[in-house]
Amino acid sequence: MSLTTLFNYIEEIVELSPADKELISSYTTHRKYLKNQYVVQQGDICKYESFVIKGCLRTFYVDDKGQEHNVMFAIENWWTADLGSFLTQTEASYNVQCLEPTELIQFSFEALEELYIQIPQLERFFRIILQRAYVASEKRIVRNFSLSAKERYLIFRSDYPQIEQRVPQYMVASYLGITKEFLSKIRNKLIQDQ
Repeated sequence: MSLTTLFNYIEEIVELSPADKELISSYTTHRKYLKNQYVVQQGDICKYESFVIKGCLRTFYVDDKGQEHNVMFAIENWWTADLGSFLTQTEASYNVQCLEPTELIQFSFEALEELYIQIPQLERFFRIILQRAYVASEKRIVRNFSLSAKERYLIFRSDYPQIEQRVPQYMVASYLGITKEFLSKIRNKLIQDQ
């Protein structure tokens, strides 16, 4: 079941033969994590690129003052990792933590490199999803510079309604770069304006 979900996702972009699917299956790991368990921690090397079958995760870093900064969330049919650490096999700048009981399909760095050689369209697939992620990241940067906190929150709520329902408000506030108190004021004002 879990691999079927992954294959369906991949085949939205590239075609896979039955032999391709069998080969991919032999190079993946299916792993379950508990709520609050870490997939990777700051300072460790990110060993896996992970596809979310079930669950909700956050990517965040902790600054020198111990303050957490949420930079990304991931839910079903999304990918998660400290990508910089994974691609360079160097220390992670981010933590990836499960906010719910989570199931992942994981690819090690070595497995992906081998799969790229044996299934060239898989490299194309990952290039396309990385391009999409890059464009989304650029849009978020521009929004953070040019939009008000209320506007950023409304976009977040519109783009990711399924995440807002599953993530504590203080984490959403951190993602938006505001305090939880300010987010609470924004939400209350929106309710009053209805």
